Amino acid sequence: MGQLSKTISDTPYLHWEQLRHRPPPAGYSVLEWWQALKFKRQLSSSQHDLLYGYGEQRVCTSHNAAVEARLANLSRQLGSPLQHDGDITRANRDRYISSSLMEEAIYSSLLEGAVATRAAAKDMLRSGQMPTTIDERMIVNNHRAIERVRELAHEPLTVAHVLELHSILTDGTLADPGAAGRMQTAQEERIVVWDKQLNRSVHLPPPAGELPERMTRLVAFANAEDIENERYTHPLLRSILLHFQLAFDHPFVDGNGRLARALFYWSMLRRGYWLTEFISISRQIYRNRNPYLLAYLYAESDQQDATYFVIQQLDVIEQALAELQIYLKRKREEQHSIRQLTSAHTGLNPRQLALLRHALHKPDAIYTHESHANSQGVSIITARSDLLQLVAMGFVSTARVGKKFIYRPADDLAKRLRG
Repeated sequence: MGQLSKTISDTPYLHWEQLRHRPPPAGYSVLEWWQALKFKRQLSSSQHDLLYGYGEQRVCTSHNAAVEARLANLSRQLGSPLQHDGDITRANRDRYISSSLMEEAIYSSLLEGAVATRAAAKDMLRSGQMPTTIDERMIVNNHRAIERVRELAHEPLTVAHVLELHSILTDGTLADPGAAGRMQTAQEERIVVWDKQLNRSVHLPPPAGELPERMTRLVAFANAEDIENERYTHPLLRSILLHFQLAFDHPFVDGNGRLARALFYWSMLRRGYWLTEFISISRQIYRNRNPYLLAYLYAESDQQDATYFVIQQLDVIEQALAELQIYLKRKREEQHSIRQLTSAHTGLNPRQLALLRHALHKPDAIYTHESHANSQGVSIITARSDLLQLVAMGFVSTARVGKKFIYRPADDLAKRLRG
């Protein structure tokens, strides 16, 4: 078995449920193939002292060459200095971040059962309007929590921070408002993870009596140095495992998935992966949820081997980065088109160009000081100045509705831009 372990490849990193349907190497049974792979993984496995499954079983990951190469590659991409990226300039950075944070807030909520259209949810966040349903409240809460994560990225994580983030995420959405920001207690029935498609429980969290200690360990893991006790944990791997462990512990009655992904963002930003602000992992997971759920099931059924989850999350991050590059290419083309249309008009800033681009695509759009400020990540005063200048140039018109001023694109905007 040891001889087979030396010769077989462990790429792709398959679970028994996947492996048993594939033809084994010549001269071996599927079971012998699996045993050889398990032997190889155990020889290269690292246990993470502060992370536990059930009882005393610690979370582990294998030192897989393909996985480590992907960690290194993504680490370079996500942490490269801002000035090296010609597409994300200081002029448009705030606008891109604002859009990305909205996307993550929306899809993280949709992933947990919120019902809303992306367009309507984004309009709500842009305009700053008050939510009218529980689902809208979830999305607004998630956006607030992500904004708070950005603030917390400059300091070590504490248990109080985790409870605060949960309180923000679940504000006004729980049957028992007192459960917001409070872990389940030993006197309560544990909330199980239920798969609606399979109509069955897929995860029973550890006993509630263990939660205080588990949370203390989780926070210690989150704040630990990359090299500790002569052992190295890659910072991207640490961020993914933080996500994994919070969801496994499932300490709250609701909002665990949203909180787990929020902590992933905190860890990534804390460790210098600035480009994380421009991608949405929840959007990728929402589009293809089964691999995300299976990764948890595979880890739990295979001695808490979180490598399955790590690989799935690397897939998600790579997909998000690829989508970002497509988005940036499209924005370059749109900016070029806008520049051509506005070549005769000097003094337009990137925020105004972005609004005009949006107006050309959506001639029925309505803008307010709040929506422009939220979209561009600027103050109300700056937003008002931008809009009034566009009014003066004849590109938008303004009217007063109640106590608010609204702005609409000119009917012949394209013609006006061409001069």
